Amino acid sequence: MRDLTEGVARFRRDVYPAKADLFAHLAATHRPTTLFISCSDARVVPELITQSEPGELFVIRTAGNLVPAHTPGPDGVAASIEYAVAVLGVRDIVVCGHSACGAMTALAEHHDLSAVPAIADWLRHADASRARAAGVTGARQVDALVRENVLAQLANLATHPSVARALATGSVALHGWVYDIPTGAVEELDDAGRPAALAA
Repeated sequence: MRDLTEGVARFRRDVYPAKADLFAHLAATHRPTTLFISCSDARVVPELITQSEPGELFVIRTAGNLVPAHTPGPDGVAASIEYAVAVLGVRDIVVCGHSACGAMTALAEHHDLSAVPAIADWLRHADASRARAAGVTGARQVDALVRENVLAQLANLATHPSVARALATGSVALHGWVYDIPTGAVEELDDAGRPAALAA
């Protein structure tokens, strides 16, 4: 906890004064341009990876960057997606997977999740991802599952009514990214799952 409180002190002393005008503007304005859906993994920090300022990203973080397909009933992920698209009017949605993802590793290596039933239930949202990566074995299995999972979650996103409407009118675009932790590289996947580097 001490690290956090010291961080707050540094923020108040060094960061906030340098961005005081931005924060004054943000106090009355909330217009992010991008919904960024990433894994809860502490090593993945969307604002750091994209070098975004406060107010630019609307962020949802879930274990395995999973996006459940739309179903009736209360759902915090669905509500956040709907708010970002229908209320805030984001123009882009990024689903960002990452290397060495614990959720994807657990699925690829068939870990026993019986002691963590909530995790096991949540990871069922990656069933389509597992099916898509079923032909890959060995050392590449986790990487393949990470990529296929990004594509599967983009498909799930499109089942949400607010996203489907925005896609139909061309007011939003979907993007699949994979972040490689040890190199800092970020790739964008095309519809067929082929990667292309976002930056050299």
